[in-house]
Amino acid sequence: MSGISRRGLLGAGVGAAAAMGLAACSTGDQDKPGRSGPGKGGDVSADPSTPTPTKDDARLIGDGSTADTGKQPHQPDTPVPLEPGQTPPQFVIFSWDGAGEVGNGLFPRFLELAKNNDAAMTFFLSGIYLLPESKKDLYRPPNNRVGASDIGYLTDGHIKDTLKYVRQAWLEGHEIGTHFNGHFCGGSGSVGNWTPAQWQSEIDQAMKFVTEWKTNSGWTDLDPLPFDYSKELVGGRTPCLLGQDNLLPTAKRLNWRYDASSPGGRQTWPVKRQGIWDLPLQAVPFPGHSFEVLSMDYNMLANQSKNTTKGMPSRYPGWRKQAAEAYLSGFTRAYESNRAPFFIGNHFEQWNGGIYMDAVEEALKGMAGKKDVRLVSFKQFVDWLDVQDPKILAKLRTLEVGQKPAGGWNAFLRPTPATTPAA
Repeated sequence: MSGISRRGLLGAGVGAAAAMGLAACSTGDQDKPGRSGPGKGGDVSADPSTPTPTKDDARLIGDGSTADTGKQPHQPDTPVPLEPGQTPPQFVIFSWDGAGEVGNGLFPRFLELAKNNDAAMTFFLSGIYLLPESKKDLYRPPNNRVGASDIGYLTDGHIKDTLKYVRQAWLEGHEIGTHFNGHFCGGSGSVGNWTPAQWQSEIDQAMKFVTEWKTNSGWTDLDPLPFDYSKELVGGRTPCLLGQDNLLPTAKRLNWRYDASSPGGRQTWPVKRQGIWDLPLQAVPFPGHSFEVLSMDYNMLANQSKNTTKGMPSRYPGWRKQAAEAYLSGFTRAYESNRAPFFIGNHFEQWNGGIYMDAVEEALKGMAGKKDVRLVSFKQFVDWLDVQDPKILAKLRTLEVGQKPAGGWNAFLRPTPATTPAA
């Protein structure tokens, strides 16, 4: 944590999304770039043969809010282990907290960007974004009043838009995770104080809001979400990056595969905590400063406009450039050294005139298409991790931030020959 700006770690209140913690939230060919999926350990191109599910393929679940439509389209080939001496891919995971469409066109904008750059992403959906405000009393947040939320409920029209784009995202190969519900970051009701049992309650409610939106809204004529959320949901990110210690026991009982809630991670290869992959936001170089900043749009904002979302417009061009360069610097540091996976967090927000959305787009375009680079979802990344030789992963973890493998990748990841004892 040393060397990271405190301003980049502690978010102040931002309207209804008051962030008292770390981040506010609202609403194969080996040379071929693409999504995670491995032909020979690192080759990861999406499988074009999977047909897109149709309504006739759907097996409705519960009240018909969701449906099992079979294998998700646009997924990579089954991953395989790295071969001896093979260079690891450079994985980059772009993720979105909240994942609600509120009329600013950002959800479809980044779906289009992903499609044009053969990228998969993770969308951490806030459960209450599918709950009409007229039914907010159905939400019983731990240690908070009934129906309370530190992020606003969406209008009916925006809920319908969110359903549309969540549906589209999954059909285009992206992952739908969870950002839980009410985003409580301060005071006695903060998620940082919740017990494992309270996290279970929060998750159960998020699941119900996603899987019973037809019952809660009465919109029975709309198409279901095309996935079984009980199978799709294998990880999440907590509000403000708080509460992971007490979340993990619950996540383990639910057989989640990863958690993306740790703050201030270093750009090194990940480990498991309590049997779950710990995939944190990371500290990256912050141009013009001696400290580093977390790899999330809000933390860039916190260091530029001092937590206000409407800073001085005259400074927007410089801030935009600085944010884009921070992402690209973090990427380049890993890509040219230890190949540690790079995790980036975002929100569908027009903070400071939308400069962070422009910076994220510029950064993604600057990463896509490079040799060995794989723009994937968290789920796709842990699919790859889980088939690797634990000894290889352990060796990768010995590489520090910015450290290149001694003798090159072929020598570093090739097994040491066994020695024959002298006679």
